[in-house]
Amino acid sequence: MTPRAATVLSVIVLAPLCVGTSQAGAASGSQASAVPSSGDSQAITITRAGSQPSMKAPAERFTGSARIDYLFRPNEPARVSGGSVTFEPGARTAWHSHPLGQTLIVTSGVGRVQRWGDPVDEIRPGDIVWIPPGQKHWHGASLTNGMSHIAISERLDGKTVDWMEKVTDEQYGAPLHPGPAAAAAPDAAPAGQPTRAQQLMGDFAPKLAELTDDVLYADVWARPGLSQRDRSLVTVSALVALNRPAQLRSHLRKARANGVTEEELSEAITHLAFYAGWPSAVTAVTVAREVLAADASPGGQEAAPREQE
Repeated sequence: MTPRAATVLSVIVLAPLCVGTSQAGAASGSQASAVPSSGDSQAITITRAGSQPSMKAPAERFTGSARIDYLFRPNEPARVSGGSVTFEPGARTAWHSHPLGQTLIVTSGVGRVQRWGDPVDEIRPGDIVWIPPGQKHWHGASLTNGMSHIAISERLDGKTVDWMEKVTDEQYGAPLHPGPAAAAAPDAAPAGQPTRAQQLMGDFAPKLAELTDDVLYADVWARPGLSQRDRSLVTVSALVALNRPAQLRSHLRKARANGVTEEELSEAITHLAFYAGWPSAVTAVTVAREVLAADASPGGQEAAPREQE
């Protein structure tokens, strides 16, 4: 199964697609309008889902595979327009700006956005991104996941976007800016306090603690090829398969902090039962139940033995 693609309500490529909704309805018969025969321009108009054709995103403005579904154009005196763009993993827009800015509302998947000169930010469902007027930026799917977001822009003097050069692979693959999920990970520690690895092994194996902090978490976990969420799901799966309940406990908490849902953890353990064995899966269920119950409790504390990272 291919990774989920991404839908984006965006005006960045849609100026040439501005066709009248009443014309589209007359052509297809699938658009219903409340405008009576007298031609009342103030009546409500409904454009039915699927009534407007899709088109392939232009290669000169996108990298990778994307599909555009035009949705609506501004009706005077309104200036807002939008459409739906489907990004496959790795696909992204070229650098561009909007004369009156743009708002993005992430609805599903994993994506990326960057303003010129700033680090790349990872965006996830529920995130709302405001791009101020005239700011050079790009956005699209992550390397391994599609991404869906709603984008709203306004037209100024007949224009909604200024297109620029394409985003290079080096720019696209730049390290991600640390997000809230990474900051909440259990390997993090307050300034001046020992990390979890230092607490567990620093007195006996200080070099191993140092490598855990500096290589495993600061390098491997921070690489842009996989998101923090995906790395957590991979790690949890490996620990379930290896039947490592002590280490699994801390990484279940890390997975929850990185956005893995309870339903996804349950499904992963169920799936692994057929490959890693029933005993490993049952052990994982027991540990997961304890961790999730502790997260749901008012204090969020869990009575559990010290675990290895």
